[in-house]
Amino acid sequence: MKNPLKQIVKAQKEGRSVGIYSCCSANVYVIKAALLRGKQDNSCVLIESTANQCDQYGGYTGMTPADFKKFVEGIADEIGFDKTRLFLGGDHLGPLTFASKNEEEAMKESDELIRAYVSAGFTKIHIDTSMRVADDDVNERLSDETIARRGARLAKVAEETFAELLKTNPNAVEPVYIVGSEVPIPGGQQGGAAADCVQVTKPEDFKATLATFEKAFKDNGLDHAWSNVIGIVVQPGVEEKDAGCTEYDRSKAVELCAAIKDYDNIVFEGHSTDYQTKIKLRELVEDGIAILKVGPGLTFSMREALFALAYAEKELLGDKGSNFMEVLDQAMLANPKYWQKHYVGTQDEINLKRKYSFSDRCRYYMPVESVAKAREQMIENLKDGVPLNLLSQFMPIQYTKVREGLLENNPEALIIDRVCNTIDEYLYATHQSELF
Repeated sequence: MKNPLKQIVKAQKEGRSVGIYSCCSANVYVIKAALLRGKQDNSCVLIESTANQCDQYGGYTGMTPADFKKFVEGIADEIGFDKTRLFLGGDHLGPLTFASKNEEEAMKESDELIRAYVSAGFTKIHIDTSMRVADDDVNERLSDETIARRGARLAKVAEETFAELLKTNPNAVEPVYIVGSEVPIPGGQQGGAAADCVQVTKPEDFKATLATFEKAFKDNGLDHAWSNVIGIVVQPGVEEKDAGCTEYDRSKAVELCAAIKDYDNIVFEGHSTDYQTKIKLRELVEDGIAILKVGPGLTFSMREALFALAYAEKELLGDKGSNFMEVLDQAMLANPKYWQKHYVGTQDEINLKRKYSFSDRCRYYMPVESVAKAREQMIENLKDGVPLNLLSQFMPIQYTKVREGLLENNPEALIIDRVCNTIDEYLYATHQSELF
């Protein structure tokens, strides 16, 4: 079956400002929110996992791609979401987590990574071979030719894997591909890198990258795969910071966005669109950045909801409650590997960033047993609802919905609705209910 995601390209080339947001998260509340909002909006939902979240060994989530698909589809069934409108993607698939190995070893692992995603039925594949491996010269920029050659190898594996999948599932949807990686590494900037230094991709660089990939694909007999390349990752000038973001300035991306009009079958994919206003998000889609990736922005809103409940619980029960916020911080201090390279400053500044940074490293600690146990205790303590005066204080938007009978006053419904506030800004921008 042809991939319906190609409708994004068709809409853009017809001059319609229609795109799609990509929910890049493995968090159950975020995924529930995306699917619930998609059901309410009668729109499709695109959910992606990164190479470090899920791989053939389980990634940091402990899930293989097949496990992740089962996990997401289980939530879809629970909600009653039409799975024909659900698309799963693999992000930054390549030697990202195998970069300490030499090329042949790293690429063999990458082959298996791609195979795991495609055989599981993921239908949007971001091929990313932009990172150096162990035997690459650290003093030289990785050439477009090397990146494209490695990318074509992975595309060949994907095509072969899909051909095998068709033997057991004749109705399988063929994957579409995204190439390029004009973004920071998955997870965000490290070492306090200044997001204000973000540079918009130069049109000539975008065109050169695309041409090099096309040549590499066709030199390897991958003409059909190339016909399924629908997007290329570019940097339109956006990035989150600890306490804000670099906002999209369309005046700086005029030349880049004009360049995409020369291509009939390609749109731009923008990463790190978190924390843009809904107006800026709509401008991105209008300008040809039709696929908007968002991850930390969604888990940040989920974390906000959890903290709001924690504050309400603290007012009700004092130290007899779950102490969720303290338990989370203890878990982060006990295992700092997921945040210490990202947060710099004085001790007080780092303490604040652990809780409230827009980079949201808290998301990595939600599955920790002590954190999950504290969260469950907090939800149990508030199972009869948050008193309206406290709900008004800590979750005023949800308070109004509860008062109007639009939202149930229970902790999980409140958390999911808070995430939906962020999702609504992306739906405003993408008009993705018009895609199918």
